[in-house]
Amino acid sequence: MPVAIECRDLRKTYDGKVEAVRGLNLQIHAGECFGLLGPNGAGKTTTIEILEGLLQPTSGQVSILGHSWRESEREMREWLGISLQETRLSEKLTVRETIDLFASFYRQPRSSVEVMEQLQLTEKADSWVGKLSGGQRQRLAVATALVCNPKILFLDEPTTGLDPQSRRQLWDIIRAFQREGGTVLLTTHYMDEAERLCDRLAIIDHGQVIAEGSPADLIERLGGHHVVEFAVGPDGTGSESWKSLPSVESVRQEDGLIALNVKEPHLAIPALLESIEKHGTALQHLTTRQASLEDVFVKLTGRHLREE
Repeated sequence: MPVAIECRDLRKTYDGKVEAVRGLNLQIHAGECFGLLGPNGAGKTTTIEILEGLLQPTSGQVSILGHSWRESEREMREWLGISLQETRLSEKLTVRETIDLFASFYRQPRSSVEVMEQLQLTEKADSWVGKLSGGQRQRLAVATALVCNPKILFLDEPTTGLDPQSRRQLWDIIRAFQREGGTVLLTTHYMDEAERLCDRLAIIDHGQVIAEGSPADLIERLGGHHVVEFAVGPDGTGSESWKSLPSVESVRQEDGLIALNVKEPHLAIPALLESIEKHGTALQHLTTRQASLEDVFVKLTGRHLREE
């Protein structure tokens, strides 16, 4: 597949000493939804701003559809639709006026009527932006990105603060854009969103890619397909005893729970119960579930994506 976005050995240093991005490499193919995940301060915002042409890198190369920002900036602006996490729009303009304004910035924009219909904003066409709900404002922000008829869509936390129904509406819009051949670069704090939407993703920390692949591949690399979470009494045994149980690949403890990554829960759970009984401690909690992208993130970074 052709490459839509590529960066090689990307670096950004502030004041000659703070390294926000440290030799980052990415290759995003045309037509895919690529997720960029990382804790606060990991360097993902800096990376995205460099890719969008808003920030100059200290060193490294960026290519958008085979072109560089230095050579083809005006042309490249036509290819990108950008929706920021908090897009500040004039509250005294109507929805229609806002979309028409953004359309006027481009040579071959889409029809404002068509975009409003797609984003389910037609009924609000003559409403002031200041009167919109949070979900409607977020859809309007995405509409301003789509009206330019982009080839690549940058979405920074597009569903933050939205109710479940509004989130799913935006998911459908993103999928429709992809089906028409568009490429999406997505950042999100919601792991379920990343798992559902992203064909591939990269987890970055301290300015570098620490893992990359499809959600299924990353979960597979975790070392277990299932997670067994349990709690025992204060006289329970240590983590070393749990690691020796059959099928257990890794152990972590948090919030009073012990989480085992296991490949075969039908082997691990009976052995766990037998071990608890043998040590004479009390089982206070036990659940089992499929391993998730959240488990991958915690294992790699030592924290949950949303805990900050």
